[in-house]
Amino acid sequence: MNEVRIEFMTSAEISAAISEGARTAVLPLGAVEQHGGHLPLSMDADHADELAVRVASHLGGALVLPTVRVGYSPHHLGFTGTLSLRASTLESVCEDYCRHLAKDGFERIVMFSGHIGNHPVMRDFEVRLTAALAPLTVIVFSETEAILNAWRRAADSVASLGANVGGHADIAETSVMLALHPQKVRTDRFARGYIGKVDQQLLDRAFQEGIGAVSANGILGDPAGASERLGEACLEAVTSLIADYARTCGA
Repeated sequence: MNEVRIEFMTSAEISAAISEGARTAVLPLGAVEQHGGHLPLSMDADHADELAVRVASHLGGALVLPTVRVGYSPHHLGFTGTLSLRASTLESVCEDYCRHLAKDGFERIVMFSGHIGNHPVMRDFEVRLTAALAPLTVIVFSETEAILNAWRRAADSVASLGANVGGHADIAETSVMLALHPQKVRTDRFARGYIGKVDQQLLDRAFQEGIGAVSANGILGDPAGASERLGEACLEAVTSLIADYARTCGA
């Protein structure tokens, strides 16, 4: 059986997979938040869904937990429809998802996010979660700059458009959605957002004042030039980042 998502498996199938060597559980986090006028609010959760399956495949001996679809998005609440969990709630959900996995035979959790806005929260709760879930090994990937750089390299290699990467509803995220769910992309509504250097200082301002303070339309970067081919390149690049990091931490 090729299915690795536990929500689509039976208990007997999960037990068999663990007996055959599956000791890693992959926990993807997402978000339900605005992504400009051309992408659905499900962007980050859809992205996380796909990355999790790919990461599990790259690692081997891994099964995928259901995506935590709503994340920490208070900086997007100025845009209609955005949902957000409190940081403490997101931490509790992650702990509750994983609390019983050791008794089933899992030995480690690999956690990542399809939503960069979850990264500060994940970095904050990593030590506490590790203590709470012992004896499980908890591996948290939250390298924002590594993801942005991987997207820039992918955009440059495919279309020489690395400058259009901004990190939110940009050429990278739009391309990912074109690769996964092209019917969800409103290609007639592409619009440029904030174009400039996206660094920690800018992200800190967006987190503190709301993304509307740095981009009136909620976009960081430019979706122009997005393509399915580029989306596949972005997916593979980030999958490799997460899987390689997990291996260095013992997964």
